[in-house]
Amino acid sequence: MQKKDKQSRPWIKRGPLKTFLFFLASSAVIWVFVQFSKQYTEAVQLPLSYINIPKDKMLVNNGPSSLDLRVRDYGFNIARYKMLPPNLIIDVSNTREEGGQLIYDLEQQKPAILSQLNLDYDDATFLQDNLRIDFEQKEVKTVNVVSNIELSYAVGYSALEEIRIEPDSVRISGPSSVLDTLYEIGTLPIKINNISKDIKGKVKLDTEGLENITLFEDEVNFSLRTDKFTEGKVEIPIELINVPEDYNVVIFPKEVVVYYQVSLQDFDKIKPTAFKVVVDFRNTLPEEGYLLAQVTQKPTLVNNVRLSEKRIQYVVKR
Repeated sequence: MQKKDKQSRPWIKRGPLKTFLFFLASSAVIWVFVQFSKQYTEAVQLPLSYINIPKDKMLVNNGPSSLDLRVRDYGFNIARYKMLPPNLIIDVSNTREEGGQLIYDLEQQKPAILSQLNLDYDDATFLQDNLRIDFEQKEVKTVNVVSNIELSYAVGYSALEEIRIEPDSVRISGPSSVLDTLYEIGTLPIKINNISKDIKGKVKLDTEGLENITLFEDEVNFSLRTDKFTEGKVEIPIELINVPEDYNVVIFPKEVVVYYQVSLQDFDKIKPTAFKVVVDFRNTLPEEGYLLAQVTQKPTLVNNVRLSEKRIQYVVKR
């Protein structure tokens, strides 16, 4: 009778092996959980970033990059601080200037720092007294603000005055080589159409090409008074000026009609005596044979002033 081949038997059956591995893994998890649930005191290093940097200063090398402190916390949090350290925000407006540096007093600002870590006051100790932040002082200058706001009005409406920009000048800081050639800064270009009432708003300043410049204010207010306008006209005598003593000059016509626009509410305030039209004999050119009339005086309430006739004929009598 042929002997059967003996089959090798596993020294541990599959069922018991799985059970063993399960309990081993469970024990490891429980051990890790227990260990990390305990409180430890460890030194950690946390990265820093800075906000509210004074506009007339520039941090050298972006300031100290990290802060060392000893914390007392649960193992899970300690591990997080070491593996995925939270970024601490340092408010530079809370510094003092000393010896050419900005000094951030850590003990004084401890509540603000620990609030970012959700730690109690007694659970953290700084390994240094303060942060010393090197900076460079920028030059400061005031420049005018120029409006780049394009306006168009509804039919029959116009502005009562020039558009107002407030403030009309702003402080800027930056390298002196740049500030020496910078005298004004414009608003961003915007267009407002079909205006039929007073308008106001805010507009950002245009910083294109000013990468090294810091603005103390980056936007301004604008306002415009608008009203319905009508056209008025007055007939004004022409005044002839700068005629030589031995000349007798006669002009034709002797009067012109002045057309103007004025708001309805100011229409009755406009008087003919507020206008003055002159022709200057000194500016005549013999080959042209006429003089040019100009409005040299007008009320501040009117705009779009024009004359019915600009070319004034003249005759010189000896």
